[in-house]
Amino acid sequence: MPATEWIMNASMYAATPEVAAGWRRLVEQVARDARLTLSYVADLLAQSLNELCTRRDFGAVHMCGYTVTLMAAPVVPIAAPIPSAAWASGRAVYRSDLIVRQDAPYRTLEDTFGARAGWTTTHSQSGFNAFRHHLLAYRSAQRPALYSKVIGNLGSARNMLDSVREGRIDVGPVDAYWLTLMAKHAPHLTAGVRVLASTQLTPMPPFVAALDAPADMVARLCAAFTAAASQPWFRPLRDLLLIEGFAEVDPASFARLLEWDREATAAGFPVPA
Repeated sequence: MPATEWIMNASMYAATPEVAAGWRRLVEQVARDARLTLSYVADLLAQSLNELCTRRDFGAVHMCGYTVTLMAAPVVPIAAPIPSAAWASGRAVYRSDLIVRQDAPYRTLEDTFGARAGWTTTHSQSGFNAFRHHLLAYRSAQRPALYSKVIGNLGSARNMLDSVREGRIDVGPVDAYWLTLMAKHAPHLTAGVRVLASTQLTPMPPFVAALDAPADMVARLCAAFTAAASQPWFRPLRDLLLIEGFAEVDPASFARLLEWDREATAAGFPVPA
């Protein structure tokens, strides 16, 4: 049965308190432009994947595309942000940047093999699936494991950044858009690291609604998101959040993420190693 009240959340890229507040203002303004009443749930993404799978009240929730493909709870993508980054080229795409300490001796990713790596959560595209897929090209029967130690379940991009910066691991993946936000708003935290390599581009995490949400609501939200860049209220948020606007999402585009998962599983590489 469809929900009678619908929720929204935009905390996925809450890189700093100021950025978190900006994302909330944006999604609340989008809901107003769509002439909809949605309730903002600030701590939604603190719930476990199993808890999220039981919810049927998503109105506009920002969520990792890989998580979306893995969820038992059906959702429909609405729109996705277009990062203000040269590597995005005006598209709603992102990648993982593989970071090391600024003073590390590594010049190529291969230089890190035999050192210590990390990953965040098994349902993260940027912190797990993209890194694992990127490493597949370097594995062989003679070298099934690339690192001497891998620390998993670091939980968040911030923990990954701190783990590299503070020397607990030598290399790890972070969402390139999130890293861009951090470099702008918390440069003291990114000054000690550098990007060594980057993964392939994949679709940017979308805002999603429950699959049985009213079609008219989803259509109005999609129209409001994709028109946001032309609205007077958007300019200060564009500069704060480093986005150019929003693009409609093709649900089929996320199938590639599951293909990467299947390839790794078939190769006997369930986690980065």
